[in-house]
Amino acid sequence: MAGSPVIISEQEVAGLLQYGDLIPRLQEALGKFSRREVDQPVRTTVPLQKHNGFLGLMPTYIETEGLLCTKLVCFYQREAGSTLPSTQATVVLLDPEYGNVKAVMDGEVITAMRTAAVSAISAKLLMRPQAEVLAILGTGKQAQSHYNVFTQIFSFKEVRVWSHTKERAEQFMSSVTGPVTPCVSVEAAVRGADAIVTVTRCTEPVLFGEWVKPGAHVAAVGACRPNWRELDDVLMKEAVVYADSREGAATESGDVILSGADVFAELGDVINGTKPAHREKTTVFKSLGMGVQDAVSAKLVFDQWKHFLSRKLK
Repeated sequence: MAGSPVIISEQEVAGLLQYGDLIPRLQEALGKFSRREVDQPVRTTVPLQKHNGFLGLMPTYIETEGLLCTKLVCFYQREAGSTLPSTQATVVLLDPEYGNVKAVMDGEVITAMRTAAVSAISAKLLMRPQAEVLAILGTGKQAQSHYNVFTQIFSFKEVRVWSHTKERAEQFMSSVTGPVTPCVSVEAAVRGADAIVTVTRCTEPVLFGEWVKPGAHVAAVGACRPNWRELDDVLMKEAVVYADSREGAATESGDVILSGADVFAELGDVINGTKPAHREKTTVFKSLGMGVQDAVSAKLVFDQWKHFLSRKLK
């Protein structure tokens, strides 16, 4: 008989999840997704009109691994200055044979870390070697997680950050451990940058192609609705565009849909060797986030939790 589900808090997840363990598992999962070895529909969303938000449901099943998981995520378009969270997420791990819930875990750390880790994988595959300047547009949780993983696995000489307000930029700078250069405009932040991460709440383009250095790599993480954008038409049409999911980008990404840009390949195609990595060109990785990323992360957290529990009981 199945026991009661394990409840794993945000603090526990943060202590159990490490990029060194997570990145190789995510890279393997992206390859499996593009080989169609993962059962995962495009995210289902329910509008929360009164609160200017959405509930997203992200189920995934990997039969070969016996891995069944879903994430429930509420995300909102908040007004400037709002103190309410822009996202809240819960991840549920299930037993595929019995159908019972094995674990319920806070999804905030998982969402932040798996998203940043996949962006870092995109940079590892698509960014030019010896990249020196990183620009981050945005200063929320995703900005912090992207700063952490990008500075952990790459050696940038300068990291620039832009925010809508000076106060948020200062908060971001005090929340990270390394040096950061605050910029008063997006243009100042991205001019000459080798890698650009966009993690904003913007619904209209904030990054323009005329500012982007030829050969730069852009990891576009915000704007996860078909009518929201972060990047302009010039950048989307001049760059080689990659996505985590081609179907997801065609359904959810305003940057792709409204610009009419073609998605050249999924990131998993590059991992599998079926499509090339055009490092010599300007590249955009459009990240929508996928259930398989949450599933792999949740399994890692659960396995680590069981490991530490067994050690504690000895």
